[in-house]
Amino acid sequence: MSPLFDATQINGMMLSNRFVRSATWEGMAESDGSCTDRLTALMEKLAAGGVGLVITGHTYVDRRGQAGPWQLGIDCADRVPPLQKMTTAVHAQNGKIVMQLAHAGLMADTDQTGTIPLAPSIVDGYSKIPAREMTPDDIGEVVDAFGTAAARAKAAGFDGVQIHAAHGYLLSQFLSPVFNHRSDTYGGTVDNRAQIVLEVIRGIRQTVGDRYPVLIKMNTADHLAGGLELPDAVTAAVLFQAAGIDAIELSGGTGASGKLRPVRTGIKSKEREAYFEEAARSFRQQATVPLILVGGIRSYETAARIITENTADYVSMSRPFIREPDLINRWQSGDLKRATCVSDNRCFIPIRKGLGVTCVTDAKHT
Repeated sequence: MSPLFDATQINGMMLSNRFVRSATWEGMAESDGSCTDRLTALMEKLAAGGVGLVITGHTYVDRRGQAGPWQLGIDCADRVPPLQKMTTAVHAQNGKIVMQLAHAGLMADTDQTGTIPLAPSIVDGYSKIPAREMTPDDIGEVVDAFGTAAARAKAAGFDGVQIHAAHGYLLSQFLSPVFNHRSDTYGGTVDNRAQIVLEVIRGIRQTVGDRYPVLIKMNTADHLAGGLELPDAVTAAVLFQAAGIDAIELSGGTGASGKLRPVRTGIKSKEREAYFEEAARSFRQQATVPLILVGGIRSYETAARIITENTADYVSMSRPFIREPDLINRWQSGDLKRATCVSDNRCFIPIRKGLGVTCVTDAKHT
């Protein structure tokens, strides 16, 4: 049996294989952020399709941090009962599900929030709306929001939580010198820029305890001039590990990173797959917690190599599961043809029309 189908565990969370569905903006929540039956059905389908660990789309911990319409929220206690239906459905398929906790910061959608975006610093060129530099009190409120959100996720039956500190959202902004120009204890050295993330980790631990999986997603680099670079990212990861993180998902880029953004197009050969793989090797040299690698993985052979070469402990995919939620069952059955996803990003077009994420590319054209 391939090591891709080994049973493993992350802080007591038993997983049936090494495949992870990376957080994906589904655009299927209610306008107020509540979970819907449609979103629950999607998570259930992913679990039934063989994904070892399902991570929800980025879920805002505070309405001021909402990134877009029809985004899932965990900002109040009313969100818990519908989410309990989701976790029950996934568990009925013998799956595991983790909630990704997020705050968009400077990238918040003001049409949704109705408020001025919060940011580590005032920077030009990344937002059409002027932002407000966060005060220490603002930072404390965000830290508390993450902790409270984690407690709600646990109450809703999620098997763990993942902190979203990647892709240019708020915690990623604090880590990045291009967004963080602060001169207080939250700016300057990478140790200082990581401070808010460390406070979030510790705050979550206080609410969920030590025996509950807490993961983080972070950039290996921003791919922006003056942004977070690999050496500082590795240093931050070691700090996160020491603070109690159980696993690290490695990604990279931001929405402003052009061709090096997180969701790249034209992945038509193995050579273009796993575009954060080389960076992951640098993390492996210093991090001892499990690593999850995302970024353009499309073939069984690439996934297997990542595990057998010990580059990462888990392989994570997003767009392939939009088209083929049962991809892992197909591979496990012996049909090892690459994922049919053509990486054209057209799957996100329906979201902006309120239709939810879906593959719109006809299979006969692949």
